[in-house]
Amino acid sequence: MTRLLIADDNAAIRDILEIAATAAGFETVLAVDGEDAWQKFAHEDIDLILLDVMLPKMDGFTLCRKIRQESAVPIIMITARGDDYDRIMGLDLGADDYVVKPFSTAEVMARVKAVLRRWQKDASDKDLIACGNLRLHEKQGQAQVDGSPLSLTHKEYDLLHLFLTHPQQIFSREHLLDLLWGYDYSGDTRTVDTHIRRLRAKLDKAGVQGGSIATVWGRGYRWENEDGQS
Repeated sequence: MTRLLIADDNAAIRDILEIAATAAGFETVLAVDGEDAWQKFAHEDIDLILLDVMLPKMDGFTLCRKIRQESAVPIIMITARGDDYDRIMGLDLGADDYVVKPFSTAEVMARVKAVLRRWQKDASDKDLIACGNLRLHEKQGQAQVDGSPLSLTHKEYDLLHLFLTHPQQIFSREHLLDLLWGYDYSGDTRTVDTHIRRLRAKLDKAGVQGGSIATVWGRGYRWENEDGQS
């Protein structure tokens, strides 16, 4: 369950936000000042922070800056003033959004959900390597073609990942052995050719479009996009 850290020194506001967050399906962690919020953030798994600007012991701006040195967790600033200064300052420090008191809890929860959706999409996009109809999901170590799983061995996946992340770069057989098999590998370079041949066959059979593994005679292999661009 998604966990929100609610940091506000006003007990009534904390209670209102806690009730609204619980009703929306979130877990909550409450903090009464900036130092308390920092400790809760450091020791709890937090998915988003609702952060009041005017906190005692450590103000919201200082805490936002400190958190951003450690994490990209989404932060929504809560300010009692409508000044552009507060909004601009918070956003410049890395906050993802802001709400101004007095606010409706419905608006706050809507902003929370919107920021979480955007943040989750960004995180997903960063995990994805795409070329034509081929997709590599780095966290899972999986490949897909047109949305269907592509069955690869670990070495085949590592080869494909290396090529896709370094398009147009030529890798000699010796370099590939060093990178993927290790410097202490005692076999010969023909093992690279065997893995490349098998990987090519799987890519061809799956109907991969957008690029392919090219042989650069006398030098090695590289990934070439179909449009010729890196």
